[in-house]
Amino acid sequence: MSPPVRERRRLAVVLWGVLGVVAVLIEAIYRLGTMAARVLTTHTFTTGQLILLIAWTVVIVYFEGYRGFQQRFSPRVVARALHLAEHRRPLHVALAPLYCMALLHATRRRLIATWALIAGIVALILLVRQMSPPYRAIVDAGVALALAWGTVSILVCLARGLAGRPLGIAPDVPEEAPRPADDAEQLARPAIQAGGPCDP
Repeated sequence: MSPPVRERRRLAVVLWGVLGVVAVLIEAIYRLGTMAARVLTTHTFTTGQLILLIAWTVVIVYFEGYRGFQQRFSPRVVARALHLAEHRRPLHVALAPLYCMALLHATRRRLIATWALIAGIVALILLVRQMSPPYRAIVDAGVALALAWGTVSILVCLARGLAGRPLGIAPDVPEEAPRPADDAEQLARPAIQAGGPCDP
């Protein structure tokens, strides 16, 4: 396979994984943002509710958007996409967005953390659905903005990763056993370095 073809396939895997994650986030932003905007533009908020809206938005954008996405999730998504592009397996490529979110083929610690986070998000969604419309809109608006921040940070990390700039985070993939060819190369290397009987 020629280098240009390999590079195009590598790029396709990276884009499929990362943009698949971005598509999931955009869908959530649209859904939450639409519901929040409908209430925010038709409901008369009290001063306390407006203060709560501002405070909640600042807190969630900082902790979820900046610390959660920009510093951890976003660079890891791209790092895993780049790793997958170099270590392609058909199933992993097919499920690249899930792979990039560390929902499969990750270290034990990362899998536990990711699935625990998913469970926490589901529980939070169920809780928020029980809130009255103005407070649910306040929560949804803040989360939508945080997700938008996170989406932009993923695209920035993608640009950095494709440019070859370091992302500063590990892909958290399990260590893989070396292939037989690698074992043979490892065994042959000391003999080559020590010099064989036919060396001058």
